[in-house]
Amino acid sequence: MAGRAADTGSNDDASSATMGQSSSSSMADVYRGELTPLQRHVAFFDRNKDGVIYPSETYQGFRAIGCGVALSAASAVFVNAGLGPKTKPENHKTPPFKFPIYVKNIHKGKHGSDSGVYDANGRFVPEKFEEIFKKHAHTKPDALTGKELQEMLQANREPKDFTGWLGGLTEWKVLYSLCKGKDGFLHKDTVRAVYDGSLFERLEQERKAKKESTKKK
Repeated sequence: MAGRAADTGSNDDASSATMGQSSSSSMADVYRGELTPLQRHVAFFDRNKDGVIYPSETYQGFRAIGCGVALSAASAVFVNAGLGPKTKPENHKTPPFKFPIYVKNIHKGKHGSDSGVYDANGRFVPEKFEEIFKKHAHTKPDALTGKELQEMLQANREPKDFTGWLGGLTEWKVLYSLCKGKDGFLHKDTVRAVYDGSLFERLEQERKAKKESTKKK
Protein backbone atom coordinates (compact mmCIF):
# COMPACT_ATOMS: atom_id res chain seq x y z
CA MET A 1 0.00 0.00 0.00
CA ALA A 2 2.78 2.37 0.91
CA GLY A 3 4.44 1.63 -2.37
CA ARG A 4 1.25 2.43 -4.23
CA ALA A 5 0.79 5.69 -2.31
CA ALA A 6 4.34 6.71 -3.14
CA ASP A 7 3.76 5.90 -6.78
CA THR A 8 0.57 7.98 -6.80
CA GLY A 9 2.36 10.97 -5.28
CA SER A 10 5.15 10.65 -7.82
CA ASN A 11 2.63 10.47 -10.62
CA ASP A 12 0.82 13.55 -9.28
CA ASP A 13 4.07 15.50 -9.18
CA ALA A 14 4.89 14.46 -12.72
CA SER A 15 1.38 15.34 -13.83
CA SER A 16 1.63 18.81 -12.24
CA ALA A 17 4.99 19.43 -13.89
CA THR A 18 3.61 18.31 -17.24
CA MET A 19 0.58 20.61 -16.85
CA GLY A 20 2.86 23.51 -15.99
CA GLN A 21 5.03 22.88 -19.02
CA SER A 22 1.94 22.49 -21.20
CA SER A 23 0.51 25.78 -19.91
CA SER A 24 3.79 27.60 -20.49
CA SER A 25 4.09 26.07 -23.94
CA SER A 26 0.55 27.13 -24.89
CA MET A 27 1.29 30.73 -23.85
CA ALA A 28 4.42 30.70 -26.02
CA ASP A 29 2.28 29.75 -29.02
CA VAL A 30 1.61 33.46 -29.49
CA TYR A 31 5.04 33.71 -31.14
CA ARG A 32 4.18 31.11 -33.77
CA GLY A 33 1.87 33.50 -35.57
CA GLU A 34 2.12 37.14 -36.54
CA LEU A 35 2.08 39.42 -33.53
CA THR A 36 -0.11 42.49 -33.40
CA PRO A 37 1.76 45.80 -33.00
CA LEU A 38 0.73 45.93 -29.34
CA GLN A 39 2.02 42.39 -28.77
CA ARG A 40 5.31 43.33 -30.43
CA HIS A 41 5.45 46.38 -28.18
CA VAL A 42 5.39 44.26 -25.01
CA ALA A 43 7.22 41.18 -26.33
CA PHE A 44 10.56 42.87 -25.65
CA PHE A 45 9.89 42.47 -21.93
CA ASP A 46 9.18 38.75 -22.32
CA ARG A 47 12.85 38.01 -21.89
CA ASN A 48 12.62 34.22 -22.22
CA LYS A 49 9.85 34.32 -24.85
CA ASP A 50 7.49 31.96 -23.04
CA GLY A 51 4.50 34.21 -23.60
CA VAL A 52 4.38 35.36 -19.98
CA ILE A 53 6.03 38.47 -18.53
CA TYR A 54 6.82 38.37 -14.81
CA PRO A 55 7.82 41.45 -12.78
CA SER A 56 11.46 40.33 -12.81
CA GLU A 57 11.40 40.38 -16.62
CA THR A 58 9.76 43.80 -16.69
CA TYR A 59 12.52 45.01 -14.40
CA GLN A 60 15.20 43.47 -16.65
CA GLY A 61 13.61 45.06 -19.70
CA PHE A 62 13.57 48.54 -18.20
CA ARG A 63 17.18 48.15 -17.09
CA ALA A 64 18.11 46.96 -20.59
CA ILE A 65 16.84 50.18 -22.18
CA GLY A 66 18.72 52.38 -19.73
CA CYS A 67 16.35 53.05 -16.82
CA GLY A 68 17.78 53.26 -13.32
CA VAL A 69 17.28 50.66 -10.60
CA ALA A 70 14.59 52.58 -8.71
CA LEU A 71 12.56 53.46 -11.82
CA SER A 72 12.85 49.90 -13.17
CA ALA A 73 11.71 48.39 -9.88
CA ALA A 74 8.79 50.80 -9.55
CA SER A 75 7.80 50.20 -13.17
CA ALA A 76 7.86 46.44 -12.69
CA VAL A 77 5.45 46.69 -9.77
CA PHE A 78 3.18 49.27 -11.41
CA VAL A 79 3.06 47.67 -14.87
CA ASN A 80 2.57 44.07 -13.76
CA ALA A 81 0.08 44.86 -11.00
CA GLY A 82 -1.93 46.94 -13.48
CA LEU A 83 -1.81 44.65 -16.52
CA GLY A 84 -1.40 41.19 -15.06
CA PRO A 85 -4.95 40.63 -13.76
CA LYS A 86 -6.48 42.11 -16.92
CA THR A 87 -4.58 39.77 -19.26
CA LYS A 88 -5.02 36.55 -17.25
CA PRO A 89 -6.76 33.85 -19.31
CA GLU A 90 -10.11 32.63 -18.03
CA ASN A 91 -9.94 29.73 -15.55
CA HIS A 92 -6.18 30.09 -15.42
CA LYS A 93 -4.46 29.91 -12.04
CA THR A 94 -1.55 32.25 -11.49
CA PRO A 95 1.02 32.33 -8.66
CA PRO A 96 -0.01 34.75 -5.88
CA PHE A 97 1.59 38.21 -5.97
CA LYS A 98 3.43 37.42 -9.23
CA PHE A 99 1.06 39.37 -11.51
CA PRO A 100 2.19 37.72 -14.78
CA ILE A 101 1.29 39.56 -17.98
CA TYR A 102 0.13 37.32 -20.81
CA VAL A 103 1.36 38.57 -24.18
CA LYS A 104 -1.48 36.87 -26.03
CA ASN A 105 -4.09 38.90 -24.15
CA ILE A 106 -2.25 42.21 -23.85
CA HIS A 107 -5.03 44.00 -25.76
CA LYS A 108 -7.24 43.43 -22.69
CA GLY A 109 -4.83 45.54 -20.65
CA LYS A 110 -5.27 48.73 -22.70
CA HIS A 111 -5.91 51.61 -20.33
CA GLY A 112 -8.19 54.57 -20.92
CA SER A 113 -7.12 58.16 -21.57
CA ASP A 114 -4.68 57.02 -24.23
CA SER A 115 -3.97 58.23 -27.75
CA GLY A 116 -6.08 55.56 -29.46
CA VAL A 117 -3.16 54.57 -31.70
CA TYR A 118 -3.81 50.95 -30.72
CA ASP A 119 -7.37 49.80 -31.33
CA ALA A 120 -9.30 47.40 -29.07
CA ASN A 121 -7.51 44.43 -30.66
CA GLY A 122 -4.03 45.89 -30.37
CA ARG A 123 -3.73 46.89 -34.01
CA PHE A 124 -1.99 50.09 -35.12
CA VAL A 125 -4.27 52.93 -36.28
CA PRO A 126 -2.24 55.23 -38.60
CA GLU A 127 -4.82 58.03 -38.52
CA LYS A 128 -4.63 58.27 -34.73
CA PHE A 129 -0.84 58.29 -34.85
CA GLU A 130 -0.79 61.17 -37.34
CA GLU A 131 -3.37 62.97 -35.23
CA ILE A 132 -0.89 63.22 -32.34
CA PHE A 133 1.38 65.47 -34.37
CA LYS A 134 -1.31 67.34 -36.28
CA LYS A 135 -2.92 68.41 -33.02
CA HIS A 136 0.03 68.87 -30.69
CA ALA A 137 3.28 69.40 -32.64
CA HIS A 138 3.17 73.21 -32.76
CA THR A 139 6.90 73.95 -32.90
CA LYS A 140 7.97 71.30 -35.40
CA PRO A 141 5.56 69.21 -37.49
CA ASP A 142 7.38 65.94 -36.75
CA ALA A 143 8.37 66.30 -33.09
CA LEU A 144 7.01 67.14 -29.65
CA THR A 145 8.43 69.32 -26.93
CA GLY A 146 7.92 68.43 -23.27
CA LYS A 147 5.19 71.07 -23.04
CA GLU A 148 3.43 69.77 -26.14
CA LEU A 149 3.59 66.26 -24.76
CA GLN A 150 1.92 67.42 -21.57
CA GLU A 151 -0.77 69.13 -23.66
CA MET A 152 -1.45 65.84 -25.46
CA LEU A 153 -1.74 63.91 -22.20
CA GLN A 154 -4.22 66.42 -20.82
CA ALA A 155 -6.26 66.37 -24.05
CA ASN A 156 -6.52 62.56 -23.88
CA ARG A 157 -7.74 62.45 -20.29
CA GLU A 158 -11.16 60.94 -19.71
CA PRO A 159 -13.17 62.17 -16.69
CA LYS A 160 -12.22 60.48 -13.39
CA ASP A 161 -10.00 57.93 -15.18
CA PHE A 162 -7.20 58.33 -12.66
CA THR A 163 -5.58 54.98 -13.51
CA GLY A 164 -5.51 55.88 -17.20
CA TRP A 165 -4.06 59.31 -16.44
CA LEU A 166 -1.27 57.76 -14.40
CA GLY A 167 -0.59 55.08 -16.99
CA GLY A 168 -0.31 57.56 -19.83
CA LEU A 169 1.79 59.99 -17.83
CA THR A 170 4.23 57.28 -16.76
CA GLU A 171 4.64 55.81 -20.24
CA TRP A 172 5.19 59.09 -22.05
CA LYS A 173 7.39 60.71 -19.38
CA VAL A 174 9.73 57.69 -19.36
CA LEU A 175 9.83 57.75 -23.16
CA TYR A 176 10.57 61.48 -23.25
CA SER A 177 13.28 61.14 -20.61
CA LEU A 178 15.05 58.32 -22.45
CA CYS A 179 14.59 59.40 -26.06
CA LYS A 180 14.38 63.17 -26.37
CA GLY A 181 17.05 64.67 -28.55
CA LYS A 182 19.65 67.20 -27.46
CA ASP A 183 17.26 69.86 -28.69
CA GLY A 184 14.59 68.65 -26.26
CA PHE A 185 12.32 67.23 -28.97
CA LEU A 186 10.75 63.77 -29.04
CA HIS A 187 10.81 62.94 -32.73
CA LYS A 188 8.06 61.29 -34.73
CA ASP A 189 10.14 58.34 -35.94
CA THR A 190 11.04 57.57 -32.33
CA VAL A 191 7.40 57.55 -31.27
CA ARG A 192 6.54 55.34 -34.26
CA ALA A 193 9.23 52.89 -33.18
CA VAL A 194 7.62 52.65 -29.74
CA TYR A 195 4.34 51.56 -31.25
CA ASP A 196 5.87 48.80 -33.38
CA GLY A 197 8.20 47.64 -30.58
CA SER A 198 11.45 48.24 -32.44
CA LEU A 199 12.61 51.11 -30.22
CA PHE A 200 13.28 48.92 -27.20
CA GLU A 201 15.49 46.55 -29.17
CA ARG A 202 17.40 49.51 -30.57
CA LEU A 203 17.92 51.08 -27.16
CA GLU A 204 19.20 47.81 -25.74
CA GLN A 205 21.65 47.34 -28.61
CA GLU A 206 22.87 50.93 -28.32
CA ARG A 207 23.41 50.49 -24.59
CA LYS A 208 25.35 47.24 -25.12
CA ALA A 209 27.50 48.86 -27.79
CA LYS A 210 28.23 51.79 -25.49
CA LYS A 211 29.30 49.43 -22.71
CA GLU A 212 31.60 47.52 -25.05
CA SER A 213 33.12 50.77 -26.29
CA THR A 214 33.75 51.91 -22.72
CA LYS A 215 35.45 48.61 -21.85
CA LYS A 216 37.87 48.95 -24.78
CA LYS A 217 39.05 52.40 -23.67
